[in-house]
Amino acid sequence: MHFDFSAALTLATFITGLIAGVYWLTQRKRDHKNSKEPVLVEYAKSFFPVLLFVLVLRSFIFEPFRIPSSSMMPTLLIGDFILVNKFSYGIRLPVVNTKIIEIGEPKRGDVMVFRYPKNPSLDYIKRVIALPGDKVGYFDKHVYINGQRITQKPLGLYEGVGQGSNMTGALLQNESLPTQEHDILIMQGRPSIEGETVVPEGHYFMMGDNRDNSNDSRYWGTVPEENIVGKAVVIWMNWDADNNGINWHRLGSAIH
Repeated sequence: MHFDFSAALTLATFITGLIAGVYWLTQRKRDHKNSKEPVLVEYAKSFFPVLLFVLVLRSFIFEPFRIPSSSMMPTLLIGDFILVNKFSYGIRLPVVNTKIIEIGEPKRGDVMVFRYPKNPSLDYIKRVIALPGDKVGYFDKHVYINGQRITQKPLGLYEGVGQGSNMTGALLQNESLPTQEHDILIMQGRPSIEGETVVPEGHYFMMGDNRDNSNDSRYWGTVPEENIVGKAVVIWMNWDADNNGINWHRLGSAIH
């Protein structure tokens, strides 16, 4: 069973605010200077501002996420804790995820968190490869956008650490999307799913940087705009017990 933290936080904020507000309205015309507030009201008044602050911060500004898999290696490692900018692609209401203020749109190369289309209770993180209206293909370990093969530059063999050590020996490549360069991993002898599609309007084609170890748009299709959560911007912590705990070199690293 999936626990919806956003819904629980919103509900808790509403309930504590309601209790505190109703008590204030019923008592403000009475003289109860020496009366003791009910314990429930005391708790509600104490927790409401804290919950409201966390709700606003998490819903409209930044939300923390933990990377649980290797699908975005070498950009993101297992055990990275990241911050996701919630307003880069517009202000959305919590829980219902409805956009209420337009600010910006995803660009090719952005690392984006979104709700998995086949199970919206799960959050996924991948890279935006193609935009609405693009014709995108994947053949022979290369991406094609609108008929143009996206270039890759070899950087040698990858050496993994900690829980990502199983990727040691993969090809480390620098991929050049329009306006964005980033590194990817390729397992040369591993078969890849191939094909071509046109991205529907209001949708985005997403791929993991660990190309042969990523469950992405090649397998289940595009991501609708309403499933967008936000843009991954910075690594604020990395904890990998298989790599001596904290990797101090990754703290504060921008995500590109």
